[in-house]
Amino acid sequence: AMDYSRAVDDKLVYTVGISSAERTPRFDADTKRRMYVRDTTDVWAPVAIDAGKSTQSITLSYFDFNAQFGRGKLVGIDQEQVSAVLNTIARIGVIGKKHFGGNSWHTPYGPICLHEQYIAQMGLGVNDDNYLAGYRECLDYYRDNAIKPDGRVWPRWAYSNEDAMPNGFTDKGFYEAQWGYLLDSNPDFVINVAELYDQNGDLAWVKTHQASCEKALDWIVARDSDGDGLVEMMTDSYTQKRGSDWIDIIWAAYENAFVNAKLYRALVLWAGVESQLGNAVRANVYTSFALKLQASFNKPTTAGGFWDAENNCYVHWLDKDGSVHGRNMVTPVNFMAIAYDICNDPMRAKTILDNIEVQMQKEDLFFWPISLYSYAPGEGNDWQFPFPNYENGDIFLSWGSVAAKAYASYKPEIAVKYVKRVLAQYAKDGLAFQRYGRAQQDGRGDDILSGNALSVVGLYQAIYGINPLYNRFYLDPHITPELAGTQVKYNYRGQRLTIDLAMDQYAVSNGRFTIKASTDFGFYATDNELSYFKGNDHTASLQVKAFAKDELVLDIKKYGPDEVAFTQSSRASSGKLVYQLQALKPGSYYTVRVNKKTLKRVKSTAEGVVVFACSVGIGAHEISVVPR
Repeated sequence: AMDYSRAVDDKLVYTVGISSAERTPRFDADTKRRMYVRDTTDVWAPVAIDAGKSTQSITLSYFDFNAQFGRGKLVGIDQEQVSAVLNTIARIGVIGKKHFGGNSWHTPYGPICLHEQYIAQMGLGVNDDNYLAGYRECLDYYRDNAIKPDGRVWPRWAYSNEDAMPNGFTDKGFYEAQWGYLLDSNPDFVINVAELYDQNGDLAWVKTHQASCEKALDWIVARDSDGDGLVEMMTDSYTQKRGSDWIDIIWAAYENAFVNAKLYRALVLWAGVESQLGNAVRANVYTSFALKLQASFNKPTTAGGFWDAENNCYVHWLDKDGSVHGRNMVTPVNFMAIAYDICNDPMRAKTILDNIEVQMQKEDLFFWPISLYSYAPGEGNDWQFPFPNYENGDIFLSWGSVAAKAYASYKPEIAVKYVKRVLAQYAKDGLAFQRYGRAQQDGRGDDILSGNALSVVGLYQAIYGINPLYNRFYLDPHITPELAGTQVKYNYRGQRLTIDLAMDQYAVSNGRFTIKASTDFGFYATDNELSYFKGNDHTASLQVKAFAKDELVLDIKKYGPDEVAFTQSSRASSGKLVYQLQALKPGSYYTVRVNKKTLKRVKSTAEGVVVFACSVGIGAHEISVVPR
């Protein structure tokens, strides 16, 4: 066992203990789970050691930090601050090898919220295989210990049982929060499994989660008692004074837009996983329910949906009696509706985002608050009033990646502005707080949240467009002119990728193979094969096998059934390339030209596949494939 601490002279101390059995914490006689105490490092219970001599050897080795973890050249933004936030704040929710969450190990009773959908997403920004491997082990532990037999996912874990409902906890530390039944833990577990799978690409591993994720989804989908596609909470009215989501002391009840937005995301992601696992029936079930949910979500409140036409926003919830609540522009609800593609009306999305930005400029806030305006009296815990206070209007940074995604395809410069403001705040205080007060924008709460890093994760995912997916590296940038010239170094499944981002010109390279394009695309490479995926297609559009070991660059100009055009560049003087093009017209003749000279005429297969070979030559060669 080991512990890490800071000595009184400000040195870092690393202590190792040796035992023949797993060591257990000594605090909390009833739980023995507390692995961090603020005023002492003596957390381990005594162990008996046999008489005799024992030895332990520890080897410390140096590595080049920039070579392994360097971020590249981030233009227009403070690169050192980006690296620091992702290497410190983003990791602080890792309490132990089986316990990853948003609340840090520094929080006195050590809570982990399993009702947080962005813990796997954090790995996209951290970009360290150790984080992904650790979170995989954590999710396995949650699968085996945090899901009830009926499919209900326990929403929290803690060192002690002080935050739990009476008798609402397990011996492993999972529990129902005293504030209510927080039902977003069910979709969030599924989202995290699916998003970690996108990053590690391990189909065999995600298969081990198939039954548990189906059980978790089926449990919450069954809560749609009236068949409208919107699942109901455990309470019918705000007057019952129980929370039902991450905003846990706001009394959201019955049909909750916050939980339903997350459920939509989980259904869409898991339907894709089911397809990859060969279960088309389940995939169709989840897709169908997602479509029904989306349709009802977008209906006006007068028709049982969440759209408030008077206030131009999605509301937080509807009570069973039809009364409408949370009409105060709750930003996570509205950002999720846009970022998760639930909102299918571009003008509605534009109105939401514009209205939020108007209020942000009016108050000159450095980050988006949890709600723009006050909840109505009685809609939250009494001490949430007067506005703004805590979950009624304060600033929580944990919704930064969702906000960045919502703005990315509309006005990415707004997302970049608030990322830079968060980095400026990090320079002032290290983001070492739970939240920030609305009036003074001052740090409050000493339970540091790893979610404070999520706007920087959003910079990577939504602005730089870095999206590792299960079978490809998908690049979908939304950069601004001030970021043009950025070159990101990124670790992707054992390869060190270089991502170049200019305005409307992007490139991904693993050192041997490079793809360039002016639009979004997918990249995947093995030792001698390169795959290009058009847009966000799940199957490769173009594959090339290279028999020479020199670098190969493909600059994609056009790709469609009526014309494929790209430039092939290499430093090899000889060798052979074999191309396979897909998604062309079935059973049609195509002419392949190299530098405008006909190479051959070939007929596509019944599946629309064309295969041809050409020689590698030094320099650039224009290749086109057109129907003839």
